[in-house]
Amino acid sequence: MAASRTDTGVHAKGQVVSFWAKSTLDAATLVRALNYYLPGDIAVKAAYRASNGFNVRGDALSREYRYHILNSKTRSPFSRRFALFMPKVLNIQTMNEACQLIQGERDFASFASSLDDGRSTVRNVCEAGIEKKGDFAVFRIVANSFLPHQVRSTVGLLIRLGLGKIGIGDFRDIMEARSVGLAGPLSPACGLCLTRVNYAKPFGS
Repeated sequence: MAASRTDTGVHAKGQVVSFWAKSTLDAATLVRALNYYLPGDIAVKAAYRASNGFNVRGDALSREYRYHILNSKTRSPFSRRFALFMPKVLNIQTMNEACQLIQGERDFASFASSLDDGRSTVRNVCEAGIEKKGDFAVFRIVANSFLPHQVRSTVGLLIRLGLGKIGIGDFRDIMEARSVGLAGPLSPACGLCLTRVNYAKPFGS
């Protein structure tokens, strides 16, 4: 079981996975053995023994995602698989104003692509903001959990705002409408990366 689901094409640097194993190998040997058999685009960084009651998803306090946007006139062949290329100038200040609106406990129904019947659409966003790093605009968001496609939908709406296609009032109205799918279209999956899953205690402590 994985701590956080990711869409096809989304990357992960900090995914956490739990499984039962009868193996008597020590953690370091198990890591080497897993990496020997895994495909080249997946790598295990560390392994730890967990208690029988550990729930990799339920025990997680928060998840952190980053979305990279190459905001440059010239595309880069080195980042094309890991960032959205956006040649038009983005208004980072206005986008950060909108990031203030999504922080805290909010109903994010408008940012979900689909929902299971009866599932709550309320989530608690601890942090959200965009930082310019060279030619890249990097969106970071931390929340207790996320709705399906919530982050990509949020980025898509922020980009529309940053390009001047909507105003901050429109962003607020879309969020407060609580209508599934209203915030779309989704930003491409390539720019999104799960960077960390946070627990009460570090593994191995």
